[in-house]
Amino acid sequence: MANKATGFLMGGMLVGTAVGAAVGVLFAPRSGRETRRLLKKSAEALPELAEDLSATVQLQTNRLSESAVQNWDETLTRLQDAIAAGVEASQLRAKELERTDEAPLNSSPLNDRW
Repeated sequence: MANKATGFLMGGMLVGTAVGAAVGVLFAPRSGRETRRLLKKSAEALPELAEDLSATVQLQTNRLSESAVQNWDETLTRLQDAIAAGVEASQLRAKELERTDEAPLNSSPLNDRW
């Protein structure tokens, strides 16, 4: 869960930085020439920002995938154990029922009274 939160935090910081820079440049009291120059620099930085964001997303996806596989494996193991325990309990119960079916009818407590 912490890895997921860290990924969202990193992605949010990168996107927030890009949006903040764009808004700051657009509303800054600069001349048109300076603003265009800053916009050009910001535009040149966008591919690197996108690459960083992509790498972060890929890293988080890999972590989540590994976590999902691990959780699935653990769940599958618990399910197999539960099924094995159920089969064992069923077999024991079947043996108990076989023993009671084989017992003579005279051994019933009710037959002792008559």
